Amino acid sequence: MSVAIENFVKAIYKSKINDITDTKPGNIAKLLGISNAAATDMAKSLAAKNLVDYQKYKALQLTDEGEKLALKVIRKHRLWEAFLHKTFDMSLHEIHREAELLEHETSDFLANTISAFLGNPKFDPHGDPIPNENGEITTKDTSVSLSKTKENKTYIIARLMSDDKEFFDFCAINGLKYGNKLTVIKQFSKNKMTQISINNNTILLNQDFTKIIYVNETD
Repeated sequence: MSVAIENFVKAIYKSKINDITDTKPGNIAKLLGISNAAATDMAKSLAAKNLVDYQKYKALQLTDEGEKLALKVIRKHRLWEAFLHKTFDMSLHEIHREAELLEHETSDFLANTISAFLGNPKFDPHGDPIPNENGEITTKDTSVSLSKTKENKTYIIARLMSDDKEFFDFCAINGLKYGNKLTVIKQFSKNKMTQISINNNTILLNQDFTKIIYVNETD
């Protein structure tokens, strides 16, 4: 499959799973930086390949084959992120940027080899689940966004759902890392801000951050 096709089905899958936006061609076009016409043409082409269910003016749906392809690409992407982070200690933004390129040049054999080398990890360094070699996500996601947490509770960071460099730079500086603990001090619901304590520092985060930082409550 071409890079354009792999990116298209991946965008549909991630939009639906992460509930970021609906999957009409115009919204997928914005995510990929292409024209609405190009997105519609791609959707029609993929419908002919039985990868996408396309109906005019409606959200795009992946077929079983389309979802299988999307998960295969996502598996390769997240395995590369785990490998680059572990081997070269690259930043979260750097591993995402490089994995975007490497995912399209990776055979199933190499992906499985990388997975075995890493001990078959179930999560990447952002906390995102890594599909297994059968294209299945076997982990159960119980995390909630930081914006929906309760005051005076301690949580473990489960996912950092972004690809923005400044966001990851901020996270690195303040210890907001997958697996680290934080305590929610106060929720400012009217102003949509959350005050947390992490590594003996107090930080006030706005909704742009709290809606993409996901956490699990500690036992």
